[in-house]
Amino acid sequence: VESPDHDMTLSKMAEKDIENVFWAFRDRVLDLKKDKRFKYIMIFKNEGEPAGASLEHTHSQLIALPVVPKRTSEMIAGAKAYFNYKERCVYCDIIQQEKDEGSRIIEENNHFIALAPFASRFPFESIILPKQHSAVFEEGQKQQYEQLARVLKSVLTKMDRALEVPPYNMMIHTSPFNENTGEHFHWHIEII
Repeated sequence: VESPDHDMTLSKMAEKDIENVFWAFRDRVLDLKKDKRFKYIMIFKNEGEPAGASLEHTHSQLIALPVVPKRTSEMIAGAKAYFNYKERCVYCDIIQQEKDEGSRIIEENNHFIALAPFASRFPFESIILPKQHSAVFEEGQKQQYEQLARVLKSVLTKMDRALEVPPYNMMIHTSPFNENTGEHFHWHIEII
């Protein structure tokens, strides 16, 4: 549960409160990593009933899995294939290309960039990426989570304004446990 206020949403929360949500995610992941049965932690949020939210009160969900989900494995395999071909991270290349182009940047600060993907699968799809290459969400530091909260709040506020508080799904894609994805994978947040 992200707030004691029943009618609160992430877009209405103060940046510090959103940062605290990220710290809670981080702390739960670090604790669950100690359990050797788990290979992957999936963190997601369904906002609004049409997006699959089962509770009205604002909340996120965290699932610890003994396997790596198929979509995650495919995403990592694609990033690895790109790295093997180009000898650099596809996500870092996307960030550089989007910064050079400039037309799909939604929000940016020192640590993060929010983009509308070049080939969006859904209207208003957004992706938030750390500018510094990092494969693992839970290794973030204080200033990073502060800046991540700022970017997420901005993206969600813009969505609320443009679409009159739409339902959405948000997923944090991070590296599986005990997999060497450091060179080729880049953790990120996807909003659809």
